Amino acid sequence: MNIVILDGYAVNPGDLSWSEMEALGPCTIYPRTAADEVVARSQTAEALITNKVVISDAIMAQLPRLRYIGVTATGYNVVDTEAAHRRGIVVTNIPAYSTASVSQMVFAHLLHIARGVAPHAQSVCQGRWSANPDFCYWLSPQIELSGLQMGIVGLGQTGMATAQIALVMGMKVVAFTSKSPSSLPQGISSVSLSQLFSTSDVVSLHCPLTPSTHHLVNAQRLASMKPSAILINTGRGDLVDEAALAAALHAGQLYAAGLDVLSQEPPLPDNPLLSAPNCFISPHMAWATLQARQRLMTITAANLRAFLGGQPQNQV
Repeated sequence: MNIVILDGYAVNPGDLSWSEMEALGPCTIYPRTAADEVVARSQTAEALITNKVVISDAIMAQLPRLRYIGVTATGYNVVDTEAAHRRGIVVTNIPAYSTASVSQMVFAHLLHIARGVAPHAQSVCQGRWSANPDFCYWLSPQIELSGLQMGIVGLGQTGMATAQIALVMGMKVVAFTSKSPSSLPQGISSVSLSQLFSTSDVVSLHCPLTPSTHHLVNAQRLASMKPSAILINTGRGDLVDEAALAAALHAGQLYAAGLDVLSQEPPLPDNPLLSAPNCFISPHMAWATLQARQRLMTITAANLRAFLGGQPQNQV
């Protein structure tokens, strides 16, 4: 099978091996592919592998040899799956490969906001401690997480993993979830969305992006939060109304936000969150630990191998 990987760099910038994919057939790997390059690069492809490159119905129509599309991510909105099904093209994704990594990033952001290790360490290297008249100092409020309430929106695998870490940290955990209250693990309570936002000290978003969750965090919900509250988003950028969040941070309606995703990536220079106070943004890297990317690549190859064996797995 002739394989074309359209945007391999984000998944593997050179610290991993494509050998498992290359063992399945002739494999052409492009680090990045612009929209106007997709058709030309994919003419001979029977299997296309994409992360963020869009595969539309119009593109599929120009690729008569195409039999398989593998998405190297959990979300597969970059592929017109209805058109693929109509054309008999199998589409697969990579579920649950980054659960541990993303839940870890939730607490990387939360601990950074609560304790500020990096700016304090930088100030020490700049001589602040050496010149200090006292044995200690702090540059920002120091927040203890134990006893605070974490509200988790969405209790899928990553939301549940985040909840378990919060419990170990001594936090109270409430969740807005479709799961029945009787099925929830001990220590996690089911609440309404309005109650979650109004009573939680930390709100962490783990729900899928759908028409009903677009701008789930809007001006009204932000106004209902505690002024001391922290918002964490490692889900999807469009779960948050970015202009409303920036305004809330400027107005002191909530204490801080830790974000790994934005509505447009990379962001435009005038994105209001880039200049909002107490807004800490990482470049969509929660998923990108070495271990998670290795799992992703292994599952990508396993998905294609299963397809070639006549038993597709992780088909969407």
